[in-house]
Amino acid sequence: MAKDRSRPRTSTVLWEGVQRLLAEGGEGPRSVVDLGGGTGGLAVRVAALGHQVVVVDPSPDALAALERRTVEAGLAGRVRALQGDATDLPGLLGEGSADLLLCHGVLEVVDDPSAALAAAHRTLRPGGHLSLLVAQWPATVLSRALAGQLTQALHVLSDPDHRSSAGDPLRRRFDRTTATALAEQAGFTVTEVEGTRTFSDVVPPASTESDADVALLRELEGVAARSPELLGLAGHLHLHARR
Repeated sequence: MAKDRSRPRTSTVLWEGVQRLLAEGGEGPRSVVDLGGGTGGLAVRVAALGHQVVVVDPSPDALAALERRTVEAGLAGRVRALQGDATDLPGLLGEGSADLLLCHGVLEVVDDPSAALAAAHRTLRPGGHLSLLVAQWPATVLSRALAGQLTQALHVLSDPDHRSSAGDPLRRRFDRTTATALAEQAGFTVTEVEGTRTFSDVVPPASTESDADVALLRELEGVAARSPELLGLAGHLHLHARR
């Protein structure tokens, strides 16, 4: 059987950033909320480090898959599933109840990104941290153009919310300025911004067929994550913020 060298769903840069945010909270288990965490790909990894995680997601099917996943991983006691939307957070969990809140790929699809971040701010304790991951529109324009989808590239570039015209009708996109402004308006202090998937979404799969190639791509992503010149080309931005 051929060895599986598929690229991980969670980038190394993102995972290392989440671990740094967990460490900033001090020693011992942290109370973590994974908003829109779905089937728990990231939540299970966080729980495996010894932390308590609550996944809040509107999809009952995703939460059912999450519960099966945590049982299989032997982490059922560390991961809790709650059905709800972003604005439900304070009522579901209580204000000031979380040390770290993961908000990954959520602002792209919620009705009101500002309201979602305001709810996240209320849910975190004073001094708590926000891990905010958003899709970035310049990378979408570039990837569509490179794929020959010029009409879609033009649509994303011209639309104020930078949405696709086909196949992706609901996802708005951001850049560093707009994402930082949203976080600050909600009361957060942004402490760090990293780029993720700067190259992973555009490098041909044939270029990463060996373990050495995959390791090189990860190293390249790690260096690019903190390059001011390349930040605007990253597929996603990972903002670290503090309440």
